[in-house]
Amino acid sequence: MEILTVGNELLIGKICNTNAQWLAQRITRLGGMVRRIVTVPDSLPDIVQALRDCLSRKPDFVLTVGGLGPTFDDMTLQGVSEALGRPLKLHREALRMVEEKVEEMKAQGILKKPWLTPEREKMATLPEGAEPLYNPEGTAPGVKLQAGETLIICLPGVPVEMKAIFDLHLEKLMAERSKLKYAERGLFVEGIPEPDFSPSIDEAMKRHPEVYVKSHPKGGEATSKIELHISAFAPTLEEAERRVEAAASWLEAEARRLGGRVERLG
Repeated sequence: MEILTVGNELLIGKICNTNAQWLAQRITRLGGMVRRIVTVPDSLPDIVQALRDCLSRKPDFVLTVGGLGPTFDDMTLQGVSEALGRPLKLHREALRMVEEKVEEMKAQGILKKPWLTPEREKMATLPEGAEPLYNPEGTAPGVKLQAGETLIICLPGVPVEMKAIFDLHLEKLMAERSKLKYAERGLFVEGIPEPDFSPSIDEAMKRHPEVYVKSHPKGGEATSKIELHISAFAPTLEEAERRVEAAASWLEAEARRLGGRVERLG
C-alpha cells in the first residue's frame, strides 16, 4: 500500500509528518506493507499526478492524508475526482454527517455561522461512487472509494481526526485484507562499533533471509552503541515470531562473542 500526504506545511518543515509515521506503524503491525510515502503540496496538478502514479502500481490501498477541509487549499477530493475522471457530487449521507456536526457545535455555542455554508457543503462533496466515513472527532468525513484493484481512503490531516477514523473504520478492514502477519524484536548492543558488527549483521541475514535487520548507531557512527531492529512478515503470527526470534538470538550470541553487551528492547 501507499501513503500520500498533502500540505505545504509538511514540505516547508513547519510541521513534522507524524501522520505518515503513525499510519506506517499501525499498518505494518496489521500485516500491511507500506511501499511508498509521498508528500505533495496543496497543488491540484501535483495531487492529481501523485494519485495517478500511485494507481499505476495497483496497490491494494492508497491512503491520502490532508486536504479534506473547507478552505480554498483543501483540494484532495478534487484531485481524486480529476485523477479518476469521476465528477464531484454533493453526497446525501456525507451532508447529513456535516449537518449533525454543525448542530452539535451550534448547541455548544462555538459557531459564529451556525448554518450550512458553502464551505461546509464542500466537505460533503465527494467523487462519484465514494462513500463517506464518519469522523467522530471533526466535521469533514473521511472518504472510501474503489478504483479498479485499489481502495482509496482519504483521511483528514488533523491527527486526532485521522486516528479516530482509522481506528473506527480501517483497522479491522486492513487486518482482514492482509495476507501476512508482522513481528519485530529490538536489541541494544554496546561495546562494538557499527562497522565492526556489520559483518555479523550480513551473516544473520544470510542465515535468515526472510528477516530484515536494520542497525542504528546511537550518538553517531563513531560510537560503540548500536540499536538493532529485527523484523519479519509471515503467513502466521507464530511463524513471524519464530523468524525474528531465531535471528535475534543469533545476533545476541554473536555480539557477546565479540565482547559486546546486549540488552533486549521492548
